[in-house]
Amino acid sequence: MSKVSYYTEEGLKKLKAELDQLRDVERPKASQAIADARDKGDLSENAEYDAAKEAQGMLEMRISKLEEVVANARVIDESQLDTSKVLIHSSVELKNMKTGQKMAYKLVAQSEADLKSGKISVDSPIGKGLLGKKAGDKADIEVPNGHITFEILDVSRD
Repeated sequence: MSKVSYYTEEGLKKLKAELDQLRDVERPKASQAIADARDKGDLSENAEYDAAKEAQGMLEMRISKLEEVVANARVIDESQLDTSKVLIHSSVELKNMKTGQKMAYKLVAQSEADLKSGKISVDSPIGKGLLGKKAGDKADIEVPNGHITFEILDVSRD
């Protein structure tokens, strides 16, 4: 059974654009690279041919994976989400209880995650630990380098 993932319209458009790029531009390039390498002679000793075939295999795996993700993607109507607790597409303001440092994140699907822009995956340890919590709650989260306790200061949709 395939896993359903939830995306913003923008996130799903990016996925579809990447898939189109791979199918319409990269796939023909890979086929041409194989044809060019094949024209160079003996295939049993042709490293360029082997490399082109391997690159094509990797490309086809990526296309297949993206097709599966897009087929199982659902766009979230953020206006229908409960704003009182942390869900996918929530913006969350947190305070690290040990350091007092404040931070803000938006919880998104794994393929939309980008820590530099403050987007973390709902599948990450912190994302999983925050799901279902409300403003004022504390979240004890096990992360790869130890244990962190956050206080949830605010939950919003933007």
